[in-house]
Amino acid sequence: MGDVAVHGPHRQEVPDRPAANRPVRGRWGHAQAFAALDLGTNNCRLLIARPQHADGGNANGFAVIDAFSRIVRLGEGLAATNRLSDAAIDRTLAALRICADKLRRRNVTLARSVATEACRRAENGAEFIARAYAETGIHLDIISAEEEARLAVLGCHVLIEPGDGAALVFDIGGGSTELVLVDTSGARDGKAPQVLDWHSTPWGVVSLTEHSTVGEGRAGRIAAYDHMRALVTASFAPFAARLPAGMRRERLLGTSGTVTTLGSVHLGLACYDRSVVDGLIVPAAAMRRISGDLAAMTLAERAELACIGTERADLVVAGCAILEAIMDLWPAARLGIADRGIREGILRRLMGAARP
Repeated sequence: MGDVAVHGPHRQEVPDRPAANRPVRGRWGHAQAFAALDLGTNNCRLLIARPQHADGGNANGFAVIDAFSRIVRLGEGLAATNRLSDAAIDRTLAALRICADKLRRRNVTLARSVATEACRRAENGAEFIARAYAETGIHLDIISAEEEARLAVLGCHVLIEPGDGAALVFDIGGGSTELVLVDTSGARDGKAPQVLDWHSTPWGVVSLTEHSTVGEGRAGRIAAYDHMRALVTASFAPFAARLPAGMRRERLLGTSGTVTTLGSVHLGLACYDRSVVDGLIVPAAAMRRISGDLAAMTLAERAELACIGTERADLVVAGCAILEAIMDLWPAARLGIADRGIREGILRRLMGAARP
């Protein structure tokens, strides 16, 4: 494994978990539900599902019975203060209370809740984890960047295009971006591919946006975008240096709000539709063109686009910069888009461990 650019995690051990979030092992039953919660730097996402045999086109092996997603911006201002702000914590706790209610109502018997880069970096990350447990009953496990990368691959690898040689899977988050080099040649029956190498950089859509300053006018916006791309490219240098010379770089799969948003823009959707975005294959040139167009727009112009809106208008440009740096590193002609990742990876692990 390669070097990673992450801060050491803060961990909070909680001896007794509430029933709604306690692992309970048992045989798969008709009413048994599993849950995965992913608290990122920007989003809080919950998925509740029941096991289902991987047939009838259901490659995941489970059927979703409830879901929740909300932009909470937990890592807002973290780059400047190294702390989670009171306002960000309040927003996140409000979302976690909704998740806790869903866990109780769905009679979840096995669950895992994870937190990523914002909680890894924040000085008060452990304090927040303890407060979240006390107020919502949800115990968040702060996972490493390596586990985050592996869970993302486990959750979305079925969408990697068939082919020979290595493939690159990436996850653009709010506070970090993970790159995972995988070999799919030995993957059979839905099993995850072999991880050959991985890399994590602390540039995500929130951290990169907060680090960057936009100048006046269109020229200033383009200059700021070029600067963001250069920062991300430099952070990928150790990983790029480890890639074998002459390696074919033909298969590329992304999982994140950035790629699903850009996929929606590419399709011209009036509103987001997971059924047509998840598994979409898009020409890389089209993604570059959209990225360049968005980078040149004003904030107000981006906010007017149906699949971006005011919630993503300020962050999408940083996501575009990260994506273009990835496509520079791995110049595939096509980009696969996955609206699945860490939560699905957690569910696959939980169900595999509980399988009779």
